[in-house]
Amino acid sequence: MTKRFSPSQIILLVVAAALAIVWLAPLAWALATSLKPESETTKLPLQWFGSELTLDAYRLVLATGGIVKWAINSTVTAVVVTFMTVLFSAMAAYGFARTQFRGQRVLLAVILAGIMVPPQVLMAPLFAEMVSLGLVDTWWSIILPQVAAPLIVYILYKFFQDVPLELEQAAFVDGAGRWRVFFTIVLPLSRPVLAAVSIFTFITTWNNFLWPFLVSTDPNTMTLPVGLANVVQGTFGLRYAQIMASVVLAGLPLLVVFVLFQRQIIRGVAHTGLAGQ
Repeated sequence: MTKRFSPSQIILLVVAAALAIVWLAPLAWALATSLKPESETTKLPLQWFGSELTLDAYRLVLATGGIVKWAINSTVTAVVVTFMTVLFSAMAAYGFARTQFRGQRVLLAVILAGIMVPPQVLMAPLFAEMVSLGLVDTWWSIILPQVAAPLIVYILYKFFQDVPLELEQAAFVDGAGRWRVFFTIVLPLSRPVLAAVSIFTFITTWNNFLWPFLVSTDPNTMTLPVGLANVVQGTFGLRYAQIMASVVLAGLPLLVVFVLFQRQIIRGVAHTGLAGQ
């Protein structure tokens, strides 16, 4: 039986297809340019494909660009930031959702206000703090400021409020403490939302450019976006094929993460209760 689409569904599909084309076109152009001979990247009129497909740009980037080292740095940074952010945010959110203490509403309001403050406003005081602590050009200067995530705290706070309180009370009756309840009952029940916020945090950290650029001048601690910026400005000049090859290589890990965990992202958004907000 052939499924019939309503007019509203057809309109939504057309809009979705148009948006997909708009989002995918730059990626397709970067990939096509990276496979061209360097001499044809600026040839007029512009063409999607060159006279031949070549991997010379990728070989040069991998050989002379330091991209492997930067990718390892980005991976380590993103994994550590994701782990610390999710763990500390979950602990804070659970404290707000299940305990009562003096000044709770004020502190929660401060955290919510942090969502509305642009990160760029905090760059100068954070940089001064890193200088005073002697952490500039270290991984900790890149990692620690990114661990504070008010939005993640709020998302987990809303989720923990919907966790059945009876499960925790039954564990308390059996002699379990607050920490045991948190790690053995609450967190396992929160796996969908934890997976979603973990993926979002990983992607955000991987793509973060401005803060690592400010606190990292040592090539040994540079993340991939910062390293690629140096490649574009210096090493390769205006060699567009190599620049586009660097961009494609930088985006591949995120594409793999999304393809592998897209179900967890959708489930996590659905379980947060924020999907319609």
